[in-house]
Amino acid sequence: MLRPRLVVSALLACGLYSALADTVELKDKGAVTGKVLAEKRDHIAVDIGYTVLVIPRNQVVKIVRGDVPAPASQPGRKSKPGAASVADTAEPKSGFYTAAVKAAPVRTVLELVSQIGEAVVQVRTPSGLGSGFFLNEDGFLITNFHVIEGETQISVEVYHQKDGQLDRKSYKQVRIIALNKFADLALLQVEDKDAPRFRFVPLGSADALSVGERVFAIGSPLGLERTVTEGIVSTKTREVGGQLYLQTTAQINPGNSGGPLFNLSGEVTGVTNMKVTAGEGLGFAIPVETVRYFLDHRDAFAYSNENPSNPYRYLEPPSRTRQTQVDE
Repeated sequence: MLRPRLVVSALLACGLYSALADTVELKDKGAVTGKVLAEKRDHIAVDIGYTVLVIPRNQVVKIVRGDVPAPASQPGRKSKPGAASVADTAEPKSGFYTAAVKAAPVRTVLELVSQIGEAVVQVRTPSGLGSGFFLNEDGFLITNFHVIEGETQISVEVYHQKDGQLDRKSYKQVRIIALNKFADLALLQVEDKDAPRFRFVPLGSADALSVGERVFAIGSPLGLERTVTEGIVSTKTREVGGQLYLQTTAQINPGNSGGPLFNLSGEVTGVTNMKVTAGEGLGFAIPVETVRYFLDHRDAFAYSNENPSNPYRYLEPPSRTRQTQVDE
């Protein structure tokens, strides 16, 4: 009497396993079904039941999770023209920016630049220029504090892709949302009435980078817009002025400031902000973890046009206690 029940139980278990198993799609149009145990930058480990397969990352096209339901669309939110599609490996954070939740497939710089280049912009002020990148389709973007320091007249130049051509557009209604002088970060928003929905890029992880891993920067060095430079991560913990920075051999020059430093998955891993002028291949970027902290606590760094000194207000330090000398 127990045997039929055991058979039914086994069949149910098999059906449940198939439903919950992950599928790893490969470049040769093959696929591996099993449980993904680990995802590293260079390989994926998959348990297929009787053994564990190690699959090189460069052979993986896509990972379809069997235990994660497809994300439901937000009620009342329609797809907007010109907006970038969010990758399967990223998820929105409070509807403000998109963060990677698992490693995305590695691609070439050629493939990535054509896909994410439109999200990188040029930031202009009367005293100079820098770079920046969009966080979401509503025109919020990141740049360096020193790019806009002391300025309120800011414009953002975007290169929209239309029918395979680049259409340069300048937006002059740009508002300062938040500033962090000590982290050298600024959050801006394009508020032009005719502004479209902008393409944006996801934020990755600087912690997940390895020394020697390839990265690339997009920006406007010396005003040469849409310049791409490639290099490696020289170190992840270069201390400068009490802060830790990513050091990279990707060429960084004046005008790159505020632009993104990407990994080969197309995720922002840092914000380029300085270089050693006495040498070459000595560029630095603010780790993206610092950027995410700034964005998650942006209300604390909110900027007010009525009080340009906000949010910094310093009090005079107390003077040392003076000992009164008593004449004998």
